[in-house]
Amino acid sequence: MKCKGFDESFYGSATIGDRGQVVIPADARQQLDWQPGDKLLVMRHPMHHGVMLFKIEAVREFIDEFADLLSRADEQVKEDELK
Repeated sequence: MKCKGFDESFYGSATIGDRGQVVIPADARQQLDWQPGDKLLVMRHPMHHGVMLFKIEAVREFIDEFADLLSRADEQVKEDELK
């Protein structure tokens, strides 16, 4: 997925309903390929009053890719130390 600028990442607003539910705008769901039944990770933003939503499978893919990069970097450090 190509990174988008701030303007291209703005989908509008949403309102919290009486039961605490928020409707994610249709454009966001379509562009992110979020379907009914998908599981989302909900995290509080560490510095601001807000939340971040991630599809759980996307987080798993990111962590797997990051772990692979970390392993390769670790191997490179070990190879450099042997030289």
